[in-house]
Amino acid sequence: MKIYIIAAVSKNNVIGRNGAVPWHSKSELEFFKHTTMGSAVLMGRKTWDSIGKPLTGRLNVVITRNKNLSIPFKEVIIFYSLNEALAFFRTSIYEKIYIIGGAEVFNESLEFTDEMMLSEMNFEAEGNVYFPEINGRIWALNSSEVFLDFTVHHYIRRDNLKD
Repeated sequence: MKIYIIAAVSKNNVIGRNGAVPWHSKSELEFFKHTTMGSAVLMGRKTWDSIGKPLTGRLNVVITRNKNLSIPFKEVIIFYSLNEALAFFRTSIYEKIYIIGGAEVFNESLEFTDEMMLSEMNFEAEGNVYFPEINGRIWALNSSEVFLDFTVHHYIRRDNLKD
């Protein structure tokens, strides 16, 4: 099992504003869909609320502290901690797990994530939710792919780099 973080960030690291992404990029959404299709996507409850429906073709996993949360979709599983969700995945058929937000889940999962794919938008944005700072002693930039309105930066945990 490999754990990835996938996120779209503005030049100033904004990922959200008042419960939503503060921009719309059709090409970035297509990249996200193509990359995560057929895999599991793991998100916090606030991210789930902002999406509002399951992402088709993927197992949707929602992390919440709310033991009363009910989501009426068969392709959605609820866990009450990130550790509980990861324990489930250790015995699942999924080889790739994509952590898709939000900030709390990104912060909590950085310590055991293997790789990150960050779509850096070609602009700054106003917002109140930010992606965590990337520690260069832990993460190495492996590659970058330029698209029209964003660049995907692929980071690998330095511990996982082959000599």
